[in-house]
Amino acid sequence: MTEILAVALITVLAVISPGADFAMVVRNSYLYGRTAGVLAAVGIALGVLIHVSYTILGVGIVIAHSPSLFTAIKLIGAAYLVFIGCRTFAQRTRLDIDLTGRAAVSSWQALRTGLLTNALNPKTTLFVLSTFTQVVHPGTPLWRQVGYGLFMSLAHLGWFVLAAVFFSNDRLRSRMLRRQTLLNKLIGSVLVGLGVALALAPAT
Repeated sequence: MTEILAVALITVLAVISPGADFAMVVRNSYLYGRTAGVLAAVGIALGVLIHVSYTILGVGIVIAHSPSLFTAIKLIGAAYLVFIGCRTFAQRTRLDIDLTGRAAVSSWQALRTGLLTNALNPKTTLFVLSTFTQVVHPGTPLWRQVGYGLFMSLAHLGWFVLAAVFFSNDRLRSRMLRRQTLLNKLIGSVLVGLGVALALAPAT
């Protein structure tokens, strides 16, 4: 149960923290309409599955052949959560969203922008790796690891579909962006706390 709660909390915080994925969905929704925003969200969810797939394979190999290396990766993952938490808390600048140009975009282009934005984002790589190294241990069955990955993908899909619906109405856009500073401090504090707690937790 603790594993599930950790995955859920880290995933939700990672999803709602403004970043490249968020900017892309907002841009597509604002410029090209709701459908383009939703397709970008689908692309992002597919990108998360790519990260999850190679992470599950790699973590499984490390656990099987070098438990000490896995412990080191686990500590690095916890440190990364603390680092990102501190950076998020201290961030003062608002997220920049490029709203230049209003040309039409095809369904494939909208999907591809979301997929590439997520799949090529090193921050997503580290977030997925950090999450898995905190909750996966030698006794974690593969089906549960796959379930964690599917949850992470679906959480991204759900959040960014909501963002697409929200930001396809440009009058509502500024209301959420005005609260970035408060949101950053809240997310940053929780990430730091999670990183410290996970680093100090006894190995299972």
